[in-house]
Amino acid sequence: MPAPAPSSTSETAAVPRPRRGTQAAARIADLPRIEEPREVAPANARELSRVFFRRLHELPEGTPEHRYVRNTLIEMNASLVQYAVRRFRRRGDADDIEDIVQVGTIGLIKAIDRFDPTRENEFATLAMPYITGEIKRHFRDTSWAVRVPRRLQELRTDIAKAKEELTATLDRSPTVADLADHLGLAQEDVIEGLVAANGHTSGSLDAPHTAHADGGDASADGHTLADVMGEEEPALERVEDIQTLAPLLEQLTDRERRMLRMRFGQELTQAQIGSALGISQMQVSRLLTRLLAHLRASMLEDPAPEEQAPRPA
Repeated sequence: MPAPAPSSTSETAAVPRPRRGTQAAARIADLPRIEEPREVAPANARELSRVFFRRLHELPEGTPEHRYVRNTLIEMNASLVQYAVRRFRRRGDADDIEDIVQVGTIGLIKAIDRFDPTRENEFATLAMPYITGEIKRHFRDTSWAVRVPRRLQELRTDIAKAKEELTATLDRSPTVADLADHLGLAQEDVIEGLVAANGHTSGSLDAPHTAHADGGDASADGHTLADVMGEEEPALERVEDIQTLAPLLEQLTDRERRMLRMRFGQELTQAQIGSALGISQMQVSRLLTRLLAHLRASMLEDPAPEEQAPRPA
């Protein structure tokens, strides 16, 4: 498959230029010396690549001749990387293009090292899957805002394709059950994939709140998303404790409730409580310790509604 020559000088410069062999290496390798491999026309590059590949497999690795042939093949076929990068241009920023080209070049080098010229196949047929595979792997590993297992990353792609197909077939948004039947998965697996998809992109807490408002008609009050996000209410746990404690207090005797009221409501000392109840301060201390231990244990239990919490002896 012929690939067009690169259309941008900056993109061409982004591909690393392998070190060229010397004229002696080219002469010993019994191959022509190509001064500018990147400027070879695609049709000529295909013909020259066949010759260079046959010679590459005849030369021992590590020799200057082998390096010259391999590096020349990399440069002559660099246009394949540029051709593949164009498919992913919208998925990366301008600053990322150089990284994508570098990653694609790694795939090109792998294809050159694994190409077998004796099979009489076109090199581009093998090279393009290697190049695009490396680029896709790069996006898979770097484009997620939250790192999730590869299995869930691939499941997200499958769910997205299934949603598109089922929406066209059913004329409505598919349910979890529809997606599970279509993909042959359990509904729990589909839900896990949908939840994991939330980690693909993230929003900034410094973004204006109006960008997240329903319908986008919120007033421009200058608040960021962080300013309007809810936070844990410190008193909420106390409310839950009070709701749990209320039925336990109803099970106490009048004397026990009065003792708690004087100690924690009126904030009387144990001596004052003992004087009011006609008992000693030591007895008040023991009763309060036993009563509070009973209430704490009862609050941590989960008794049936018809059961009553045990009373202290």
